[in-house]
Amino acid sequence: MTWPACGAEGPACGAEGPAGGRAGAAEAGSAAASEGAATADLQIRQGRDGSFSFWSEAFGEGFHSGRGALREARETFVLPSQLERFCPGRRLMVVEVCVGTGTNLAALLEACTAAGLELEWWGLELDPAPLQRALAQPEFRGQWQPQSLENLEQLSARGGWQNTMTCGRMLWGDARHTLPQLLKQHRGQMDLVWHDAFSPQHCPQLWTAEVLASLAKLLADGGRWISYCSAAAVREGLRLANLNLTALAPQATGSRGLQPSWSGGTVASHQLLAPSALWRPLSAMELEHLNCSAGEPYRDPSGSANAAEILHQRREAQAAAVARGERSSSSAWRKRWGVERNP
Repeated sequence: MTWPACGAEGPACGAEGPAGGRAGAAEAGSAAASEGAATADLQIRQGRDGSFSFWSEAFGEGFHSGRGALREARETFVLPSQLERFCPGRRLMVVEVCVGTGTNLAALLEACTAAGLELEWWGLELDPAPLQRALAQPEFRGQWQPQSLENLEQLSARGGWQNTMTCGRMLWGDARHTLPQLLKQHRGQMDLVWHDAFSPQHCPQLWTAEVLASLAKLLADGGRWISYCSAAAVREGLRLANLNLTALAPQATGSRGLQPSWSGGTVASHQLLAPSALWRPLSAMELEHLNCSAGEPYRDPSGSANAAEILHQRREAQAAAVARGERSSSSAWRKRWGVERNP
């Protein structure tokens, strides 16, 4: 994956940008105009760990960070989930926002098997092409155990799978429209929400305050929302949803050349998380970042706006907030902290 910034005003989404971005789950231009078009849009890439990934021509982003899809799935999503906190035999409830190639899901399946956990998984995804094409590639298939591949194959072909220890269902379509159904059935039940969409500047539909509020309502008391993204606008949306924020430690996500105050992603929860080497409190620089214009959330009250409309509305809201003195300018924040450009 490449590393475009979350916005022109702030740091990259994660340690290396929008790690783990996913084509689909919201209507986003030509990336999902049709299955054939979406498949042609995808170019095979290999991360530094040798694992399989895609590059999306339509979004101008990769599906995973440069360090590799497998490392990202394990370091950004599996490790901060701390599956060891659940007793063997317990059923883990998980929602994944944007499934793409299924790399995160396969990593989760194998981690649950190792931990002796049952799994009930829900995926929100628009485009079936990345999973279909990944399953057709020997390089991708060679990364996983036979049972994991069988589950992915059933998910692709039938929209779900079920066996003795695990089950899963894909909610195909615009996540803004399928999320209410999931919320109605499973409010307050999810142990984990993994948010892995393309970066907010390319797919703001899935990073709005409204979407984040709905995802927060899915979380159980001890549940965690986890993402590669550390954009101020997204973190502010999570704060508006009354979640506590911690920053993934850069060393946990393989960051390169970033200021120490930048993080490798975000973990949000209803409860304060116990100290861990995997995360830390937001730095003073990050907290101030939330209060400048970069922290203006993405909004989509209708649940039907396109990317251009959401971005335009946010630019207007930023200008108005600065004019009223409610937010400082991002340029002033950059000057104060010596941030000359996006990392």
